[in-house]
Amino acid sequence: MKTQFFTVKDIVRITGVTARTLHFYDKINLLRPTRLEDNGYRSYSREDIERLQTILFLKEMDLSLKEIADIMKLSKEEQRQILKLHHQTLLAKQNRLVTVINALEDYVSGADIFNLNIFNNSPILPLQEQYKNEAKVVYGETKKYKEYEKNLEKLSAEEKEKLSYEFASNMEKVFKKLSNQIHNQPSSDEVQKLIAEWKSYLEQTMTCDTEILKCIAINYKSDKRWKNYFAQFTDEDLSDFVYNAIMYYCNARG
Repeated sequence: MKTQFFTVKDIVRITGVTARTLHFYDKINLLRPTRLEDNGYRSYSREDIERLQTILFLKEMDLSLKEIADIMKLSKEEQRQILKLHHQTLLAKQNRLVTVINALEDYVSGADIFNLNIFNNSPILPLQEQYKNEAKVVYGETKKYKEYEKNLEKLSAEEKEKLSYEFASNMEKVFKKLSNQIHNQPSSDEVQKLIAEWKSYLEQTMTCDTEILKCIAINYKSDKRWKNYFAQFTDEDLSDFVYNAIMYYCNARG
């Protein structure tokens, strides 16, 4: 029974690492065997096994071999302090992974990408904010958009958040109602009443003239992202239907 030194084969059986990994750790001076036999075979002590187990533990913590090598030079207490900080990093990654998994589940269940919080806590801007920035690029120089921004500046952060939530909720409701009318003519009274309702939600923060409404209608029809959004309400072409309904509404008012 071996009680002091272990061969590479022994270490492989004990830990599950490959011989190639042990040879590599030896090459980069991360784990050197205590003894090198005359025949060139490596012999590892129990202390070497303990060091290897610490390395494997740190590797599971998503640390690089360079980071592990630096940590292994520290005292046990210093290692614990470093790993306390790394623990916070792992928690942030865990939260991020939960966000990604939830977003993926929502997306494969049919949710539109616009409503996914995939970029929260990310250097990439949330999709809703990307859309807002895009709207500013497109409409930012218009009188109506400047009016919209001026009205928003009067609101607190809480009021803006509440307004954004209510706006999204109201829009979803009116689009659901429009999807139920898709077999009617866009010019019908029922559909036109819904377009008026849709316009009223837009006018919570700005006055919408026919030019703005037509631009929005064109985006609904031509932008693939909006087509994907509308697809959650019906299998038919709701974006085209809403476009025609808005254009009729605008043309009827000159």
